[in-house]
Amino acid sequence: MHLPSFLWLWKIAAWSMGLSTLAYLLLAVTGFWMWRVKNHQDVPHFVLSSWGTLRLWRSLHYTMGISMVSLVLLLLAIGIVGTLGHFGSLGHSSHLWAGLAVVGLVLISAFSATQISSRRSWARTLHISVNIILFFGFTWVSLTGWSVVQKYLP
Repeated sequence: MHLPSFLWLWKIAAWSMGLSTLAYLLLAVTGFWMWRVKNHQDVPHFVLSSWGTLRLWRSLHYTMGISMVSLVLLLLAIGIVGTLGHFGSLGHSSHLWAGLAVVGLVLISAFSATQISSRRSWARTLHISVNIILFFGFTWVSLTGWSVVQKYLP
């Protein structure tokens, strides 16, 4: 496929990856505060008075989660379109496997989040465990992505 430069596509990918990482960090913070508020774990008074409702933390957490899922799926689409457009086929580096692993982990995390309830104690454990593994997945995809970026730079 003979198309013009894909530089604009890689700029979108770079922003999406940066925002995905930011969303991941914000999810960790909101998840931690949800746990603290829910368990009344030494929460400072100013936090309880203005940010103390579990509903608020859950809403922020879900909003960030939906954002991260959307960004990761956007990255998947960009990677497929850009690689097929530039090389004509997939699988030129381990970045494909790292990316697919991250997409899978993000989708498992999102699914497990929808299952969390008092009757399904496994869901919270799965959600937290997958998100710990996702840290290493994001690290892997970032490192392999850096090597891919070097192929596209003039």
